[in-house]
Amino acid sequence: MIATIKLNSKNYKIDLKAPLDLSIPMKGDETDVNAWYLPPAQIKPHIEEGFVGSVKEGASINFNTITFNPHAHITHTETVGHISEQLVSVHDKFKKYFFLAEVITIAPEKKGDDWVISKKQLSYALGKKKREAVVIRTLPNTRKKKSRQYSNSNPPFMSEAAANFLKEKGIQHLLVDLPSVDKEKDEGALVAHKAFWNVRGKVRTKATITEFIYVPNKVIDGTYFLNLQLAAMVNDASPSRPILYKIID
Repeated sequence: MIATIKLNSKNYKIDLKAPLDLSIPMKGDETDVNAWYLPPAQIKPHIEEGFVGSVKEGASINFNTITFNPHAHITHTETVGHISEQLVSVHDKFKKYFFLAEVITIAPEKKGDDWVISKKQLSYALGKKKREAVVIRTLPNTRKKKSRQYSNSNPPFMSEAAANFLKEKGIQHLLVDLPSVDKEKDEGALVAHKAFWNVRGKVRTKATITEFIYVPNKVIDGTYFLNLQLAAMVNDASPSRPILYKIID
């Protein structure tokens, strides 16, 4: 099924039958991706007196209760509400869900004990391209990212200059295959989050950061249309399902 999307007076054709899913599903056990020192998410039948919400246990329905943190357990999209006193709900910030996106692959640079995505790397990968969204795949890229336990591992992160560069380029939606754009232990500095959302100036309340994606190796670098799907939650972050579509020449 071919669809046409019009952007800036230009028509783009995409094949809706060939989605490329970047999300990491949550199963509710210890094999889920995990960060921030939280126990695994749980998906369990609701239990009350005389009732267990499981067909296997004799109920007429499956009736599960899910306990999780979107920042720690699943692909999620967040707003500046993640670091602000005021609630800035991701649910309220989307007026459309399709965006012109660039997929880029970055090998983070070694700096002391850290691995960092630099401004120079982003500048080289994006050049003069104007995009609404950027999808960053880091190297090495293996399926282990879908179940990695990131707590106390000092994973790669983005420099403040790199995040500021994306803000200056007008990137509205930043997607990364890491637990955070910031260093795991930074004493709450959150310099990349703050730079991307421009907290020292006119705050970019409609800009979002999506973390814990997984970009399969079959997805080549280049331009795509991104469909960023979110759960309907009034919260600073929501589980999300980023879907890429190839542009048909």
